[in-house]
Amino acid sequence: MTTTTAIPNVTVPKGANPLRGLLSYGQSPWLDFIRRNILLNGELKKMIQDDGLRGMTSNPAIFEKAIAGSDDYADIINAPATKSLDLKTIYEKIAIRDVQDAADIFRSVYDESKGRDGYVSLEVAPTLAFDTKATIEEARRLWKAVSRPNVMIKVPGTRDGLPAIRQLLEEGININITLLFAQSVYEQVAEAYIAALEARAAKGQDLSRIASVASFFVSRIDSLVDSQIEAKLKSGADAKQKDLLGGIEGKVAIANARLTYAKYGELFGGSRWKALAAKGAQTQRLLWASTSTKNPKYRDVLYVEELIGADTVDTIPPATFDAFRDHGKLRNSLTEDLSGAQTTMNNLAKAGISMKEVTEKLVVDGVKLFEDAFFQLLAAIKKHTGVAA
Repeated sequence: MTTTTAIPNVTVPKGANPLRGLLSYGQSPWLDFIRRNILLNGELKKMIQDDGLRGMTSNPAIFEKAIAGSDDYADIINAPATKSLDLKTIYEKIAIRDVQDAADIFRSVYDESKGRDGYVSLEVAPTLAFDTKATIEEARRLWKAVSRPNVMIKVPGTRDGLPAIRQLLEEGININITLLFAQSVYEQVAEAYIAALEARAAKGQDLSRIASVASFFVSRIDSLVDSQIEAKLKSGADAKQKDLLGGIEGKVAIANARLTYAKYGELFGGSRWKALAAKGAQTQRLLWASTSTKNPKYRDVLYVEELIGADTVDTIPPATFDAFRDHGKLRNSLTEDLSGAQTTMNNLAKAGISMKEVTEKLVVDGVKLFEDAFFQLLAAIKKHTGVAA
């Protein structure tokens, strides 16, 4: 399986769909969204055909919006048998059916790509983010319940998630590792994947159908760093510090991602990996998540355009997906100016902002955001069904 190989001189015909053009650069566009109506009305199939869509991710916030904002799930919510179920079980009936149906629609992509693409992700409950044993048990249960080869179970890359990820991958369960912000944690995730495959190889087990992505979050980094830059500028920074702070504003997330991609090339380019690749293993691709632009000062497709490169995935929310189709610009941007990326990270430290503290806060905040969305999701189900708990 290939690793990070730059694709020079890619020519996409003028007027061609930029989303499809991502495939020419070795990047797979996935959709960060799920809702029952697009599974039933042909919209998802159209995106696969016209936009080159190669996969789909979900999370509690996405399902909360789908359930609270539509009547798409009335058949389950209003079913008499539902009254005897608890709220989480009702949610799982809804989510598992959507993921199964989406996986069936993507099955042709999965088969054509020989298991490289065509995946749909379903997340373990975010309340389990710091419980290794419970995460393993729930991931096994969801994997069995969905019962599709092209599903990925999402597990957060927390300190307690890492051993669960290692165990689940060795068992042959496809895992989407989510909430990654720090390069150091990404390296631990890649190590867990490689070690799991080595353990399977030692037992003579198949490696070719084990798939995993490392979901590296992007725009949330700039949102937090830029807020710290703004606070420092307001607190009376001198001229030199103002220049330093101004030079890194809006650049840290992209720099961090590009340097992590370079590390991916190292980890999946050495002899240790090649021994696994010879047995049919596929690399654990980096997946760019949180690629919508939060700051209106920045181009609405900034994080898609600046992170295009081989052997990667970009899971794109609907508004950004539509915007990139309309006016996205294509280039092999992910390997550009790595020395500049390193300078940005060095200047961040010189400016008195700790990337370690930023990424640790983002993990905690990310878990809390997903927990809040999960509880809102259960509240929406309770409102629709009248089920007490």
